[in-house]
Amino acid sequence: MTVLWAEEAATDVAEVVSQIEYAYKVQLKEILDALPVQALLFGLKVLTVLLLFIIGRKLIRMFTKITERSMERAGAEITVRKFVKYLVRAAGYILLVILILSVAGVQPTAFATVASSVTVALGLALQGSLGNFAGGLLILMLKPFKVGDYIIEDTHKNEGTVRNIGLVYTELVTLDNRVIMVPNGNLANSSMTNVTAQEKRQLDLKVGISYESDLKRAKELLFHLVENHPMTMTEEEHFVYVSELGESAVILGLRCWVKTSEYWKCRWSMTEQIKLSFDEEGIQIPYGQLDVHIKSKEI
Repeated sequence: MTVLWAEEAATDVAEVVSQIEYAYKVQLKEILDALPVQALLFGLKVLTVLLLFIIGRKLIRMFTKITERSMERAGAEITVRKFVKYLVRAAGYILLVILILSVAGVQPTAFATVASSVTVALGLALQGSLGNFAGGLLILMLKPFKVGDYIIEDTHKNEGTVRNIGLVYTELVTLDNRVIMVPNGNLANSSMTNVTAQEKRQLDLKVGISYESDLKRAKELLFHLVENHPMTMTEEEHFVYVSELGESAVILGLRCWVKTSEYWKCRWSMTEQIKLSFDEEGIQIPYGQLDVHIKSKEI
């Protein structure tokens, strides 16, 4: 009995093994038969993705050039043209990536979930940069200054000529050729002075003369200087006046208009000529003095 039972068990095991081998061979044969079709489909999918990338990149470049030329013909500023160019390019590549992923078989819902998670993470990590980015957009839209203007940031007193307006920072070049990177958020959310926004500026100089000097002659010299200086705009209103009767000097004021580009040259030149002309006419410019009196006590 024991021998018969062992033989039957061995026979059953052999049948099971035989069935497993047969099923494995059938499944392997099906896989091998379907392999060329799967490889062909995979190759077609890869080829489609490559074609989409090549065609999409060319279309993005073409559309970017068309947009840039259109804005250039419309007279848009270079900073606005750069921003729109980058924006169009970024939007085009985002759409291209979404299209490629959908062709590759990635579900749009899965892509949207990943994209939303990445967006939230980036938003939390780049809060300050996003504020500066929003400030850059406001600057480009409202145009409080442009490339080439000389501005003064009133909060931290940074000043210089605007070299570039980026999406996050604005580059200022100082008079001694230093570069200052000012966050756009500071420029958009605080007061700022645009020195070169107008074509002309009012030059206001003040100089003190002693009480013993000839007041009328001093005023004549200042007015003659304004009328004959090559940088002053004599067609605009200009005048010389007594500004103040100080403790030790009569303060004279001079006001005239000059071109914005020549403001500092004219100011320095006129300051020097005032001193020279006053010296020639004997008009004294007083300066602070300290008189010390020593009183001796007789013993």
